[in-house]
Amino acid sequence: MSNTAKAFENGKAFIPFITCGDPDLETTIKVVKEAVRAGADLIELGIPFSDPTAEGPVIQAASARALSAGTTTDKIFDMVAKLREEVTIPLTFMTYANVVFSYGAERFISRCKEVGIDGLVLPDIPFEEKEEFLPYTKKYGVDLVSLIAPTSEDRISMIASEAEGYIYIVSSLGVTGVRSNITTDISSLTSKVRGSSHVPCAIGFGISTPEQAKTMAQYADGVIVGSAIVKIIAEYGKEAPSHVYEYVKSMKDAIR
Repeated sequence: MSNTAKAFENGKAFIPFITCGDPDLETTIKVVKEAVRAGADLIELGIPFSDPTAEGPVIQAASARALSAGTTTDKIFDMVAKLREEVTIPLTFMTYANVVFSYGAERFISRCKEVGIDGLVLPDIPFEEKEEFLPYTKKYGVDLVSLIAPTSEDRISMIASEAEGYIYIVSSLGVTGVRSNITTDISSLTSKVRGSSHVPCAIGFGISTPEQAKTMAQYADGVIVGSAIVKIIAEYGKEAPSHVYEYVKSMKDAIR
């Protein structure tokens, strides 16, 4: 079993997404530690990028703030190494292909292994193009996490059958962001995924309330929340860690 899959060993997993470097990397470290203390089972760390195509305005703004604050990929790797002195739960990076390409794919993925990153989520890489990264993720033991969207349809079984770590099920079409209603037939989507894979699946995009999390957790093995957490950090800045703790605890309690 890969380390990322261990996040799902003790019931439903709660997975927060946090943009690294917003408002600064010291605050990111504190936010991660508070999220872990509140019961997070795995954390997706976003590496900021100037053109984050899958993101809505909340995470786009967080990326812009992080880049303005001087956040770089190297500084994020150093931050993860520091986090790993205390944090033992699985950590994945979520970023864009350009970030990995510009760093050098093998250099980036070997550094992931070195600092203790367990998985990599690249939302702009179609399943058919993952071969550009797969040799390196296999070589260094980093899970290349697959995304399945409502539009994946005929490709669901193909993507799911080759998935590693966990499957990121995109609940709604469009970009990330808080949604008042999730209209996708999640039950049907997750049952198709489960029919083709033994890898745990987690649902993300649009989930923000404990009620939504509880509903989604009925269908999947975990729930991913990004924009709602990034909004808290945008509102409270360096004072955000304690507020993130309260929010993560309420979400984890809801899906237990």
